[in-house]
Amino acid sequence: MKFFLTLFFILSVSFSFGQKKEIKKAIKLFESGDVQGAKDLLDSNSTLFEAAEAKITNQKLYLEGKIFQADKKFQLAYENFKAYTEAGGNDVDYENQLQSLSSDIVNSAIEDNAEKRFIDATSKLYLAYIIFPEQNKDYLYYAASSAVNGKDFDKALKYYNILKNMNYEGIVVRFMATSVETNEEIELSETEYNLYKKSKAYKDFKEENTESRYPEIIKNIALIYSQLGDNENAMKAVKEARENDPKDLSLILTEANLYIQLKENDRFEALMKEAIEQDPNNATLYFNLGVVNAQRGNREDASKYYRKTIELDPEFESGYLNLVTLILQGENAIVEKMNGLGTSRADNARYDELKLEREQLYSECVPILEKLVGFSKNQEAVKTLMNIYGTLGDNEGFMKMKGMIE
Repeated sequence: MKFFLTLFFILSVSFSFGQKKEIKKAIKLFESGDVQGAKDLLDSNSTLFEAAEAKITNQKLYLEGKIFQADKKFQLAYENFKAYTEAGGNDVDYENQLQSLSSDIVNSAIEDNAEKRFIDATSKLYLAYIIFPEQNKDYLYYAASSAVNGKDFDKALKYYNILKNMNYEGIVVRFMATSVETNEEIELSETEYNLYKKSKAYKDFKEENTESRYPEIIKNIALIYSQLGDNENAMKAVKEARENDPKDLSLILTEANLYIQLKENDRFEALMKEAIEQDPNNATLYFNLGVVNAQRGNREDASKYYRKTIELDPEFESGYLNLVTLILQGENAIVEKMNGLGTSRADNARYDELKLEREQLYSECVPILEKLVGFSKNQEAVKTLMNIYGTLGDNEGFMKMKGMIE
């Protein structure tokens, strides 16, 4: 019996010695820069490490985390580091290792965003946030922005709501100075700022706080709810956002868009006019007012807004087309009257009058369409103008438009 116990003890010591030897070799390979060699050594000795003591298991977990980090498998790296601390690991360099992991993740996310891999960037920035949630709240904000760019509105909404609930402001100090040589104001790092203060190459040093990101977050929540078709929550969010910033044009337009979806045209029109007060040279705002007035039968007001649209933006195609459509709506009533006439002399005289009225409508449309066709080969405009020329007997104009039809 003693022989077996002694043999078991010798085997255990030998086995433990082998584990320590191999983990040290793997660590040495990694530290020398041979990441793949360290990985291969751990893989080839996987059976050896299965029953390893806690200290060796922790060393292996920590080393695997570093290997995952080097291979840009950031989620696995974080999981290994977390398992390492939960198992009692306490390497003196552990916090620096997590900081290094966080930096690598963010740098990789920046590359993803630059290459328009927004969904990948979103998950990485969120991971950077949860590694140090108190320090890295900015990364959650950037994760939400990447999610919006990647059209993952559900995830963006989730992250923005987390930021909202924590009253995230995102205010940072900017260090500014003006170059003496170029007289251009530039932003500096804090280290540069303190260094250049002793230099004569810069002047007008100042520190300033950036604006709070909180109003923007509330606004984005409203916009996303609207994008998702959740009008009820969108309306709640947009009203809250407008309390923070009542003059924000995008918020006014978001609220207006919600009212048009709810078929509340009066409120929509009021908000459009409010938007115009903020941006009086915005042709789109006048166009929207033209549309809503045309829908409500206010042809005179609609015409006024469409004409203002093309005055502000002479290449606003829809402004021209809608204005022509509005003018030609008067044709239906004229044709109906013409069709209701008899064959008496009085009726024939009245017919000629109505025909002249109809031609006057067409003549009113001609300069509008000619201007549109002058800068755009819009096929709808070309065909309409061709038909008008034909009705008015302008054969030259008719043939010119016919030649422009694709």
